[in-house]
Amino acid sequence: MTGGKSARRLLGGVLALAVLAGCSGANRVATGQVPMETYTAQQIFERGEFEVERGRPDRGAFYFSEVERLYPYSDWAKRSLIMQAYAYHRDQDYENSRSAAQRYIDFYPTDEDAAYAQYLLALSYYDQIDEVGRDQGLTFQALQSLRTVIERYPESEYARSSVLKFELAFDHLAAKEMEIGRYYLRRDHYTAAINRFRVVVEDFQTTSHTPEALHRLVEAYLSLGLTNEAQTAGAILGHNFRSTEWYEDSYKLLTGRGLELKAAGDSWLAQIYRQTIQGKWL
Repeated sequence: MTGGKSARRLLGGVLALAVLAGCSGANRVATGQVPMETYTAQQIFERGEFEVERGRPDRGAFYFSEVERLYPYSDWAKRSLIMQAYAYHRDQDYENSRSAAQRYIDFYPTDEDAAYAQYLLALSYYDQIDEVGRDQGLTFQALQSLRTVIERYPESEYARSSVLKFELAFDHLAAKEMEIGRYYLRRDHYTAAINRFRVVVEDFQTTSHTPEALHRLVEAYLSLGLTNEAQTAGAILGHNFRSTEWYEDSYKLLTGRGLELKAAGDSWLAQIYRQTIQGKWL
């Protein structure tokens, strides 16, 4: 994870940490030999930083939470809250990272680190996308949170990264629709397959999966004997994605049956074709 300027700033002071790590008092903080209440907010905070730097973000998050508990209205508590979100994320404890980031946004919405908190919140969803199988709830939440970063903090250092991640998450949703559509197509469930490919063409037309979705529609409609729809899907491919392999495959498939790649009938695809010709679709 890249923490940006906020994490670099908050994780600064390496020399101070080294001094702290070498003193017996700091060791007693770590072992619990001395009550936590006897240490200052700064001492506990720096112990948390030290634990994160040592590769133990779970321990770091504990110390940051102790600062917040013992010194709730101090500037150290504010700094500790954003560092909790960071440390939990480093530990892949996404639920607690999200909770800490959201509390930071709620308590300090105008603070300079609010953008970073929102970015961490979005990452807590985004970094789990590949783990959710066909349940796309977290992907939608990632998209929503990334959009918030982009729209609310457009000048922040996290905006560009959020845009890139938004596009990848959007593409991920389209990929899942394609995966399910192919599954139905292989099992000759043509109507179910068409419904999935239609979602890609209508809702995810800016992703890399649109050309294949149109070709799969050609295949599915031909299997159902719906030649008007198949020709129209091929025509859209020819108009927008002529250089792709999917256009070549559809061209061979349609012309091999004596069909043309042209708009025909008045289906949902015909409407998209008209919009495309008018320059309103892409």
